[in-house]
Amino acid sequence: MAIDVVQLRADTPGCELVRHFNNAGGSLPPRPVLDAVISHLQREALQGPVEAGNAVGAALDDTYIAAAEMLNCRPEEIAIAESGSRAWSTAFSHFALGNGMFRAGDRILTSASEWAGNYIALLDAARAAGATVELIPTGPDGTPSIDALREMVDERVRLIALTHVAANGGMVNPAAEVGAIARSAGIPFLLDAAQSVGQMKVDVEAIGCDMLTAPGRKFLRAPRGTGLIYIRQSLLEKMRPVLLDNSSGALSDDGRIVFVRDARMLETNENARALRLGLGAAIRYALALDLDAIETRITELAAYLRRQLAGIDRVLLRDQGLRQSGIVSFTLDGLPAVDVRDRLFARQINISVGGAAYTPLDMKARGLSEILRASVHVYNTEREIDELCMALSGIAQRPGH
Repeated sequence: MAIDVVQLRADTPGCELVRHFNNAGGSLPPRPVLDAVISHLQREALQGPVEAGNAVGAALDDTYIAAAEMLNCRPEEIAIAESGSRAWSTAFSHFALGNGMFRAGDRILTSASEWAGNYIALLDAARAAGATVELIPTGPDGTPSIDALREMVDERVRLIALTHVAANGGMVNPAAEVGAIARSAGIPFLLDAAQSVGQMKVDVEAIGCDMLTAPGRKFLRAPRGTGLIYIRQSLLEKMRPVLLDNSSGALSDDGRIVFVRDARMLETNENARALRLGLGAAIRYALALDLDAIETRITELAAYLRRQLAGIDRVLLRDQGLRQSGIVSFTLDGLPAVDVRDRLFARQINISVGGAAYTPLDMKARGLSEILRASVHVYNTEREIDELCMALSGIAQRPGH
C-alpha cells in the first residue's frame, strides 16, 4: 500500500511550521487526533464532563478495539494508561504483586539497551527480594545474543524484560526470538514497545510476549498523556489490582471483593476521556495507513538520513544493530549535543538529545555521555532531511556561530 505523503502532510498542521525529527520523543499529531481531543473538550464545556463522557461510550470502547486490532490480541487484554512510563510500571507492578513478588534466588533477565526507569524498577524489586537482575550478553552488533540467552535460562528465571527498539541507537532487538525462548521455558516476557508501536507492525502473538507497554505520544502520534498496556489473558488470571477502586473490583452481596478479570483491572475509574478519544483516533489513523507501509517508508527515510549524515565532516553515526529503526543517533565531534539541538531549533528544525541517564548501561559500555537523535516519520521528506543535513554541515564548519 503506497502512502500519499502530500495528503499526510496536509493532515499534519505542524508540517507547515517545523521540520520535525523528534518523533522518538513525540510525533506531530494528525488532524483527526486534534479534532477528537478538541471536540470532546468543547463537548465537556457545553454539556458537562460527566454527560459528555456518557455520550461517547461507544467511541471510548472502540479505542480498546482498535488497539487490540493493532497488536493482534483481544480488547479484554488491553488497558489504557496515562503515559508509557506509567504503562510499564503498572504492568510490572501488577505482575510482581500477582505472582507473590520475587523471592531470594530468583533471576530477572534484561538487556543493556533497557530504558533507565525500567532497569531501576527491576533492580529495586530484585534487591528487595534477594533476587538478581542479569544482562543478556550482546553480540558484535550490540543486540542481545539469542544463544547466550538460551544458555542463561533455568528454573530460577522469573521474568525476561526487553526494550524492543533502543532509544539511543535505533537498534531493533530480536523480540520474537526472545519470545520463543521465553514461551518454550514458560517464563513471562515483558516488552517495552515505546519506540516500536506506531512505526512498525507489532504483533504480540508473533512476538510471544505476555506483557507489552507503549506510550501514545511517540510514533503512534496520539496525545501526550496516553499509553497502552497489553496483558495476556493467562497472566491476567494470576494478577490482582494494585490500586483498587470501583473500576477494578466490586463488593458482592456476601461481602466478598470480586475483581475485574480483564486488563481494565489495571485502570482507575477517573481518566481523561478527550485524550483517550485522541488515542483511538491515532490508532485508527495508523491502521488506515497500513502498519507495513508505515514501516517501509520510515525505514527508507532513515536509511537516506544515515547516508547523508555519513557525508558530513565531524559527524559520527552511533547506531547499532543488524536491523535498524527510524531513530538515527550521531554525535558532532567537539560540539555539545544541547548546543547543536538548540541551534537547529532556532531554524525550525527539531531533533533531540539523549543522555547517559536515559540508557546508562549501553552508553557507559560505549563510552558515550550524550548523543544527538534524529527520528523520522512518514510525513518527513527527503527535502527536509537535506535541509537538516545542510544545517548540520554549516554548524560543523562554523562551530562557534
